[in-house]
Amino acid sequence: MGLTFGFGGIVLALIIFLLASAVRIFREYERGVVFMLGRFWKVKGPGLVLIIPVVQQVVRMDLRTVVFDVPPQDVITRDNVSVKVNAVVYFRVVDPEKAVIQVARYFDATSQLSQTTLRAILGKHELDELLSERERLNSDIQRVLDAQTDVWGIKVSNVEIKDVDINETMIRAIARQAEAERERRAKIIHAEGELQASEKLLQAAQMLAQAPQAMQLRYLQTLTTIAGDKNSTIVFPVPVDLVSAVIDRFTKSSNP
Repeated sequence: MGLTFGFGGIVLALIIFLLASAVRIFREYERGVVFMLGRFWKVKGPGLVLIIPVVQQVVRMDLRTVVFDVPPQDVITRDNVSVKVNAVVYFRVVDPEKAVIQVARYFDATSQLSQTTLRAILGKHELDELLSERERLNSDIQRVLDAQTDVWGIKVSNVEIKDVDINETMIRAIARQAEAERERRAKIIHAEGELQASEKLLQAAQMLAQAPQAMQLRYLQTLTTIAGDKNSTIVFPVPVDLVSAVIDRFTKSSNP
């Protein structure tokens, strides 16, 4: 009697264990990749899913967006500047079947691919582009990563470059270069101003030469301006034509 009860209890416990093993509950953001005798069968979930123990195995997959930091990478830019760059990558599983079958440890694979892609893409650009065109570089890295991880069932939604670290020597060199560039632009602007001023003066001189009356008016305006200043000595310019006429008349009067 006791032996029968003991055997019945073991069978009941085994049945309860098998039933518990057959029940899976997947949350809204989870899916179960089910294998039948080692072969892929289907993707199930979310909700309550029944699994045949021993015959079927299930791999639980999380479909939420994963965020991870790409460790600082040593990058040599196209203009031979050594910098350290780190970034943040956002990705999620969109095809659980591929994420399980096509790649082992998809998270590690995506992380390693992100590091190599970051170095490869940024190494094709100059330092100025790394500092001023981050949005375009983010898009380029994201596009390359997304294309390569598509076969794994992974969608890379965004990549953000966080920091670009430059050593002190290079920072000083960049500062000197920026100062030289500012001086160059200032000299160019000054030269362009002088050129424009000389062109305007030439045009004014040509106009005054064509109208002697305008020259006389300008002469009177100049005298008025000089008279307004508190100068002790004022020198009045005399036209050469007037001086020549006076000299000629004086010469004629001296030699009748």
